[in-house]
Amino acid sequence: MSLPMPAPTDDAVAVHIRALQPSDLDAVVAIDAAIEGRSRRDYVERRLRSAQGQPLLHAQFAAVQGDRLVGHLLGRLVVGEFGRRAPALRIELVGLRREFGRRGVGRELFDALLRWADRHGATEIRTLSAWTRSGMLGWLASLGFELAPTLVVESRVDGNRLYAERDGPLSIDAGDGPGHEIDFGRDEANDQERHTPHGADVRAMTAADLDAIVRIDRANIGRDRREYLSARLGEAVRDRSIRVSLAAHCDGTVVGYLMARADLGDFGRAEPVAVIDTLGVDAAYAQRGVGRALMAQLFGNLGALRVEVVETAVPLADTALLGFLLACGFGNSPRLAFRRAV
Repeated sequence: MSLPMPAPTDDAVAVHIRALQPSDLDAVVAIDAAIEGRSRRDYVERRLRSAQGQPLLHAQFAAVQGDRLVGHLLGRLVVGEFGRRAPALRIELVGLRREFGRRGVGRELFDALLRWADRHGATEIRTLSAWTRSGMLGWLASLGFELAPTLVVESRVDGNRLYAERDGPLSIDAGDGPGHEIDFGRDEANDQERHTPHGADVRAMTAADLDAIVRIDRANIGRDRREYLSARLGEAVRDRSIRVSLAAHCDGTVVGYLMARADLGDFGRAEPVAVIDTLGVDAAYAQRGVGRALMAQLFGNLGALRVEVVETAVPLADTALLGFLLACGFGNSPRLAFRRAV
C-alpha cells in the first residue's frame, strides 16, 4: 500500500534564473510596486523596451519558481560617461518578493549579472543608492561593492538661479509631464533662431553637429569617443521620450554640447529626475558663458516638463567639472555611488 506524497512547499521548489521576457512586465511591476509603495509601470516598460531595441547593451534577468516570477535584476552596459575608458555595467533595477529576501535569490541574480558582465567586457559594475536605504546598502556590501571615487551632485530645477535665466523650453511644450512619454525633440519653428542671454545659440542637437562635437570632445579628453557620442545621439533620435541633447552655436560653429536623459526609478526615486551624461565646451570659447548657456537651457526644458531634480555623477578627480557644477548651483545628493570589480 502506498501513501500519497505531500504537495511540495514553496521552500522545496527550486528557483532558477533566466532572461527577463516582455511577458514578465506585469510581475516586475507588481514586485516593484510592493517595494516602492507605488506603481512605476512607465519606467519598467521603458527599460524592457530599451532592451528589445539594444539587446547587446542590456542584461535583464528573472528569478522564477515554477511559473511564478519572484525576482528581477536589470543592468545596462555603459561606456564613456565623462571620459571613462572601460565599459561598465550599471544596475538599473532590482527587486524580490518579500518572502524571498533572505534565501540567496538576490545573490543568484547578481551572479548571473556578473557572468554577463564578464562575457561582455565590462570591468566593473556600478550603481547608485540613497544612503537612507539600509536594506539596499547591506545587500550591496554583502556582494563586495565599495564606495566609488565619484561624487553625486544634484540641483532642484525651479530653485536654481539658472532657471530664472532660462529661455523658453526648446522643442517641447509646457505640460508634457514626466512619467509619460516626454518629447524632448519635437521640431519647433524657431529652433534655428533660439538665442540665450549668454551669447550662445543653444539648439536641439542634430546629426549634422556630430563631427564638431567629436572634435571638441577629443581635444578636451585626449581621445576619440565618436562611437559613444554617436550612440547617445542615436538614442535621442530613436526615443525622444527619454533623451535631451543640446548643442551651443557661436560664430557659425558648434562650441559646446550637453547630453542628458529623463529618468525615474533607480532605487527609490520619488520625483522625476534628469541625469546629465556628458557635457563639453570648445577650449577656445572657455569663460564665455557657453556651459552656463547650455545648463540654463536644460533647466528651461526641464522646468516646462515639471522635472524636479537634475543630477549627475562626477569623478572626484575631475575638479574642473565639479567646480563648474557647484558654480551652477549643484550640491551634494543623498545618493551614493558604488562599484564592484568584475
